[in-house]
Amino acid sequence: MTTLAHPTTLATRTTARVRLPALRYLGPNWYATVMGTAIVASAGAGLPLEIPGLRAACVVVWALSAVLLAVVLAARAGHWLYHRDRARADLLDPAVAPFYGCAAMALLAVGGATLLVGRDVLGERAAVAVDAVLFGAGTLLGLVIAVAIPYLMVVRHRVGPADASPVWLLPVVSPMVSAAVGPLLVPHLAAGQGREALLLGCYALFGVSLLATLMMLPLVFGRLVAHGPLPLAMTPLLFLVLGPLGQSTTAVSQLADAAPGAIGAPYAGALGAFAVVYGVPVMGFALLWLTLSAALVVRAVRLGMRFTMTWWAFTFPLGTCVTGAAGLGRHTGLVALEWLAVGLFALLVAAWSAAGWHTLRGVIGGTLPAAPPVPRPAAVRTG
Repeated sequence: MTTLAHPTTLATRTTARVRLPALRYLGPNWYATVMGTAIVASAGAGLPLEIPGLRAACVVVWALSAVLLAVVLAARAGHWLYHRDRARADLLDPAVAPFYGCAAMALLAVGGATLLVGRDVLGERAAVAVDAVLFGAGTLLGLVIAVAIPYLMVVRHRVGPADASPVWLLPVVSPMVSAAVGPLLVPHLAAGQGREALLLGCYALFGVSLLATLMMLPLVFGRLVAHGPLPLAMTPLLFLVLGPLGQSTTAVSQLADAAPGAIGAPYAGALGAFAVVYGVPVMGFALLWLTLSAALVVRAVRLGMRFTMTWWAFTFPLGTCVTGAAGLGRHTGLVALEWLAVGLFALLVAAWSAAGWHTLRGVIGGTLPAAPPVPRPAAVRTG
């Protein structure tokens, strides 16, 4: 027996398929716009210098990051609702799937900026509530992604040594962002078990991300040495390596700040010392990688690199180095580290302005979100 679909049903389905075509290629990498904007506000608020108008500017940037988060969340929901085939293909694409880590980091970045800067507008109580919700959601999502994406890489994605990319770090960095943002909430908990549990939980997240990062970094550098520079459009992604370096330095500093009111004196002192013992050499390596990455970016520009959404890789990772240097400056009292934070912040603002301007032009002009240059089916393992 043949069953004919009702004409209204067919029209509804057809409309659903063609609705919001601009969202078809809006991938998870768009959360980087939220992260890169929120870190400007957080980094500016933590600078050791009093610059007239800086605090007000940070409040404006924080508000922009909150609006961007709402817009991107809604757009990504529309992407999954109306373009599920594309969304599933993204999960099976080893070049795109790691960007799902940006979703968790966007929630965490805006949450942290809300408590640091947004409290000027919302009040401290509301800012704490917003940060607590975003921290909880971002941490849970980050842990899921930190397992799910590597699982897909092992079971479903087909990758080789030549495919190693800095984007592989994205799924495992989000727990480090939680470790850096979580300590801001510690003083707002009642003294006792709650504070200590959150503090040590953040240390556990620090360990999760750090050890996973240490597994990934040799693959990334090995790919560069064995197979040469990344394609021109992908060169900015080298800055992603700064993320776990700067964020881990920030995390140990923030944890050391929160430790005295949450854990016994012997451990609190040890955690303060660890912030310096760990942070100084890691920041040194971050500066080395920043120099190498900048040199490769200059090379790519000379060879004709043009704007793509990968330029947002210049922002959040660089911002974590600003907060990391500022944290080390607080714990060591070294003026050179404070000036390093200021200098890196200037680079951050320049990078954010460039990425934001070109992105705005692309959205207004209709060239963004852009379709993949060469459509191809996702490579998967069937076994």
